[in-house]
Amino acid sequence: MNVALVIERIEAWRGGAETSTVQFARHLGSIGCNVTVVTMTDVPSTPAMSIVPIKVGAGWRAARTWRFVRGAAKYFRTHQFDIVHAIAPCPFADVYQPRGGTVPEMLSRNLALRPSAVKRGLKWVGQRADLKYRLLAGLEKRLLTRRPAPWVIAISQYVSNQLKRHYGFDAARIRLIFNGVDPDTSPAHERRRHRIEIRRQFGLADDDLVLLAVAHNFRLKGVDKMIQAMADGRVRELGNVFAIIVGRDNPKNLVERAAATGLADRVFFAGPSQRVSAFFHAADVLVHPTYYDPCSRVVLEAMAAGLPVITTRYNGAAERITDGREGYVIDCPTDLAALADRIARLADADHRRHCAQAAPAAVEQFTVARHATEVMRLYEEVLRDRNSRVTDR
Repeated sequence: MNVALVIERIEAWRGGAETSTVQFARHLGSIGCNVTVVTMTDVPSTPAMSIVPIKVGAGWRAARTWRFVRGAAKYFRTHQFDIVHAIAPCPFADVYQPRGGTVPEMLSRNLALRPSAVKRGLKWVGQRADLKYRLLAGLEKRLLTRRPAPWVIAISQYVSNQLKRHYGFDAARIRLIFNGVDPDTSPAHERRRHRIEIRRQFGLADDDLVLLAVAHNFRLKGVDKMIQAMADGRVRELGNVFAIIVGRDNPKNLVERAAATGLADRVFFAGPSQRVSAFFHAADVLVHPTYYDPCSRVVLEAMAAGLPVITTRYNGAAERITDGREGYVIDCPTDLAALADRIARLADADHRRHCAQAAPAAVEQFTVARHATEVMRLYEEVLRDRNSRVTDR
């Protein structure tokens, strides 16, 4: 089967969606698909996938996106594929997989970042004036309201609900294929070495409670809320609570916040790292009080590594967490009292150990290989549906 994947960028450093797409493409190749990735990213092809770079030049983000979609459409007019599977909203796709969730939900959750009605109103106006947002919203609406409708892969129930709520999209054309993550097969001695090395790097003892945040957008992922919760009396009185923050965002504002709350010596910024799994092994709890995640790869990876997680209901990955068993799900990132309470609960070593033991089992069946196999089944259904419509004419 010849499959084209359409995604604007595939550099793994950009985030979970890009990393997941590359891993997914490799697994598709391993089960017999000939995979072509149509993208802005100009990188060499590999044995697992052919890369077709669409040149978009410089200029505004909206102009680059428009040139990409137009260039991809031109490419597909002269190259035939059994399935065109779009990660970015493209009106010509057979299958749409909005790894970033729907555009209306993304815009709505970005508004929630603003602390006052005035700031939310100003942001709302800005969103509607932003050419990139307008273009993406228009492309997605055109795709999801066309006839015949595309098939849509939802990587969580949260995304499936978005499709129905924002577009009234036909549930029969949605396939819930949960996001994939591979198991952490690191041997015990390697996990122990990572714990010792990283804690020593930051001057932390083995019995210190180490919270971990991994994010490239600190504000959206609620990293500031974690720091505020650490200043709560219930967490302060524990005494030995520290945080390590991994990611490429600018930490200046968070450094100032930590200093203002007397936590300057308890919050450490590690910067971006290719060794995120080592930080999972070194930490005790992943704290991810996100404003928006269709299905956080970081949360799934942490659980696979045996790390209890605290996150919010605005994260599709929360669907794999039962409160008190693998971690906790709070209603919203601004509920600092709830966040501090859950951190304090996980300070109990026995409770934390039970959560750590349960976490890998909650995600073990949701591998990238399983994800690719289920998508392959959908491709076959798409082809049957197409053939039946041709026969009926």
